[in-house]
Amino acid sequence: MSMKIRTVGYLLFALIVLGSPLLSQTFGDITGEVRDASGAAVPGAQVSVTNQATNATRTALSNDAGVYSFPSLLPGVYDIKVTRQGFRAVTRSGITLQVQQTARIDFTLQLGQVSEVIEVSAGAPLLATENATVGTVVENKRIEELPLNGRNYLQLVALAPNMNMGFAISGDVEGRQGGIRSQQNISIGGQRTSFNHFSLDGVENTDVNFNTPVVIPSVDALLEFKVQTGIYPAEFGRYIGQVNVSTKQGGNQYHGALFEFLRNSALDAKPYAFSTARPNKVPFRWNQYGFVLSGPVTIPKIFNGRNRLFFTSNFEGYRQRTQTQSLFSVPIDAWRNGDLSGIANRIYDPATRVQTGSTITAQPFPGNVIPKSRINDLSIKFFEFFPAPNLGGLANNYLLAAAQPTDRDQFLQRIDLVESANSSWFGRYSWASDSQTNPGLKLNGTTLATTVKQAMISNTRVLSPSKVNEFRFGYNHFFNTTGPELAFKRDVVTEFNMVGVVS
Repeated sequence: MSMKIRTVGYLLFALIVLGSPLLSQTFGDITGEVRDASGAAVPGAQVSVTNQATNATRTALSNDAGVYSFPSLLPGVYDIKVTRQGFRAVTRSGITLQVQQTARIDFTLQLGQVSEVIEVSAGAPLLATENATVGTVVENKRIEELPLNGRNYLQLVALAPNMNMGFAISGDVEGRQGGIRSQQNISIGGQRTSFNHFSLDGVENTDVNFNTPVVIPSVDALLEFKVQTGIYPAEFGRYIGQVNVSTKQGGNQYHGALFEFLRNSALDAKPYAFSTARPNKVPFRWNQYGFVLSGPVTIPKIFNGRNRLFFTSNFEGYRQRTQTQSLFSVPIDAWRNGDLSGIANRIYDPATRVQTGSTITAQPFPGNVIPKSRINDLSIKFFEFFPAPNLGGLANNYLLAAAQPTDRDQFLQRIDLVESANSSWFGRYSWASDSQTNPGLKLNGTTLATTVKQAMISNTRVLSPSKVNEFRFGYNHFFNTTGPELAFKRDVVTEFNMVGVVS
């Protein structure tokens, strides 16, 4: 039986920010007050914020109350500089802005020349005082350095309080969707695992069928993610828990890595023997490999993308080969050759059938043996899928030690463009393919296959000192099917029909 699920979602956000900042799902905000030594507000102070990785700079002026605001900033590390005629300039470096964080940074200006600069090297912790959102950010350091069995970042959701993992998964999700997505049994705040919502770079990343994640990026492509358990903004919708993920953007420096994680039964010790006969090792192979590369888009002697155009590319492959053992009942050799003499029931020759009224009579095959010449070619072809027994007896006489392969591949490409001081773009394309085969009696198993595509584009444009427009568009394609092992590989029905025609 085959089940196909195709989900295509479109998401369009146009956020206009007037006055006070409105939070977005992925971006963060930096805001604060500028005051003089007496505590009076300093209006008209020029505040500039610079992304350390891309050198992208935005400027704003403090209003009559001395308040400045930079909404819709990409997560990252920023430097801030404040200048005002008649006061010394003040700088503060290394401000880490996290996913959907509103960082409040206040400045106190001292009388003096603008050419004089006061560097603030440390400050109070960035407490969340601008909103009542309850959540935990898992930053890049923990994502990359904590050991993860399978390199799945969702295992780190358990680092947040009020989380629960490791319980039994839903039967529907396992049987119909299967694969890695069905294994994300996460309960946030004591709610069902199907009550979770996932977003990636601010666009919808939740499969509407089972509320499982659509794209599960490689940990090397992630900047950080935030788990929110309550009092989050309205743009997240009705779900109980939010897992809000941001991918890495490129910068002016090239960064890259090649990796492979290997497990192989050839390197394992033999199982402990509880008797004089030591059992053999069960074959097992696990390869997880890939690369990540980021930096400025540069074509020697043609184009230099420093401070302007950046990329992040990531690929990860996964190959697992295990073995499963099952017992089946198959025809013994004598039956395959037409010799049914060991069966007590008589086998009648259909060619001798005679009907008299409502009574049908026929002659049995001598000795309950069907001549080979009478065995149809179609029946012989069926033996391809019914191997000869390898154990004694008539029942459970075939032991199958079959491979159980699992293949996964995924690719992510992100592009960031600093159009100007007032406009920045970024876009991303993600693709993933999962395939898992559950073997059955010789080519009679089932295969679960999933193909995922996701594309998005975002623009943040400063229209005036009090107006910022954020535009975002996202597209999801989710295809999931489970069916016979030979589906899309071999047309067995046509093969059998051709045998019947020839016969």
